[in-house]
Amino acid sequence: MMRFLTLLLVFAAWVSPALANTYNKDYFGETEVYKAEFEDTLIHLARSNKLGFVELRAANPTLDPWIPGAGARITLPKQHILPDAPRNGLVINLAEMRVYYFKIPGEPPQTYPISIGREGLQTPTGTTKIVRKKEGPTWRPTERMRKEDPKLPASVGPGPDNPLGTHAMYLGWPQYLMHGTNKPYGIGRRVSSGCMRMYPEDIVELFPQVPVGTPVTVVDQPVKVGWIEDKLFVEVSPTQDQSLKIEEDGVIKSYEITDEDMKRITRKAGVHAGKIDWVRVRKAVQEHRGVPIPILMADFAPRNLVNNASIQTNMPPAGAALT
Repeated sequence: MMRFLTLLLVFAAWVSPALANTYNKDYFGETEVYKAEFEDTLIHLARSNKLGFVELRAANPTLDPWIPGAGARITLPKQHILPDAPRNGLVINLAEMRVYYFKIPGEPPQTYPISIGREGLQTPTGTTKIVRKKEGPTWRPTERMRKEDPKLPASVGPGPDNPLGTHAMYLGWPQYLMHGTNKPYGIGRRVSSGCMRMYPEDIVELFPQVPVGTPVTVVDQPVKVGWIEDKLFVEVSPTQDQSLKIEEDGVIKSYEITDEDMKRITRKAGVHAGKIDWVRVRKAVQEHRGVPIPILMADFAPRNLVNNASIQTNMPPAGAALT
């Protein structure tokens, strides 16, 4: 018996550091609801709340993005289900146009909206790392850029006209960077040549925290799934191809859920997979609002909570805080 207890303590000492080094929740943050003032626009509210334009537009499809109107209730999608990716270093989900930085082991990540590559110049997926950092970078247009616009200069040094902004972090993929911008209202949109742009204030905040060698994982997951307390939720963002339609109209007609999405949802549900409410899943996929929607409740939870949860397009998500 004593030998068994000794082995058990040795095993616990060996496994505990690994467990402690991983953030073990599927989500973090809280969705908020903001009461608009007369002069508010979605593009300005996005920046002041560390959100991108497309994600804020998707969360509020019935509002005029330029004149939401005094008193309008604006959903601020600040609760995030984490992408299905290693919780280490920098994790980027292209569908969300968002980066997560797992800085402190066991703690929730920092998160920032980004811009990604436009059509035909997509940001790649896969794994790489930060290989170099530069404060006051010099921008040098590529040969393709100079063919498209022969009037471009050979280079632009540090200053307000630099498209890289004030700071740049270079990836192991040649010609791909995470950097600031001199056009901040493009954040949260597909406007770059493949690089990942950040708000000027966000890159200044993130840059000194990320050491050279930090791993970077880039995924493209419009559909995310995770447990929030005793309920399983899906969070569906517009796909990259749908983002332009969201910018223009706020809504899209349809989006078919993929086999991989369904497998991820079923796998996350585990032993409860047979009780998934696929009607709710389909509705969440159709609305693609980028806010977590409940689709299943574990057996030990009060059944009436999920029955009363609203996922109507014009309603804020359950539990949203009014600010």
